[in-house]
Amino acid sequence: MNKELLKGLTEEQIAKVKKCKNGDELLALAKSEGIQLTDEQLAAVSGGCLLESTPTFTCPKCGSTEVWGHDMGNYWDCICSKCKHHWYD
Repeated sequence: MNKELLKGLTEEQIAKVKKCKNGDELLALAKSEGIQLTDEQLAAVSGGCLLESTPTFTCPKCGSTEVWGHDMGNYWDCICSKCKHHWYD
């Protein structure tokens, strides 16, 4: 993982990050550690792109349209950049 994306994490947190096998595990780790991921970090984890103000993707939890979406073919894997809610559309 890019060192820039690990900026602000403790050595212990970085060791935990390195043990994660996929983006879902990394997101769960961030949530359990109380780490607020930046938009750049979320993009790296989800493999997606920020879809700014796209009404098609509105967070069902907080209503934000600042959503990260990754096209999975038959569905979108979405993460809200405001409240970090994760869902499939």
